[in-house]
Amino acid sequence: MKNFETFLNSIDEPDKRKRMEEILHRIQTTFPQLKGEIKWNQPMFTDHGTFIIAFSIAKGHIAVAPESDALDLFKEEIEAAGYSCSKMIFRIKWNDKVDYDLLNKIIAYNIESKKEMTKFWR
Repeated sequence: MKNFETFLNSIDEPDKRKRMEEILHRIQTTFPQLKGEIKWNQPMFTDHGTFIIAFSIAKGHIAVAPESDALDLFKEEIEAAGYSCSKMIFRIKWNDKVDYDLLNKIIAYNIESKKEMTKFWR
């Protein structure tokens, strides 16, 4: 979690900071092969130099950015979980339950589908 310390410390509200920390820690624990880093002022995970997933925070939600390919594939499950979607992100409201099974499926999909990629973005 050292990689994310500065980002997490920039979150003023303790409950929101704890929530974001839990999400990042859970991903790091579940997918230890991923590299956690800060790029464009947001925490993200990469695998062999290619983008897997990123997060940012807003007043009302956590924005989850797994790239549009994964969003398209998991759109129905994302909406069934109660999250709203746009073209590049889905939103987990601060008071929503985090669907870790869904998050893990999206991350696992990106890892597998990008295992041969050499570029950062799809």
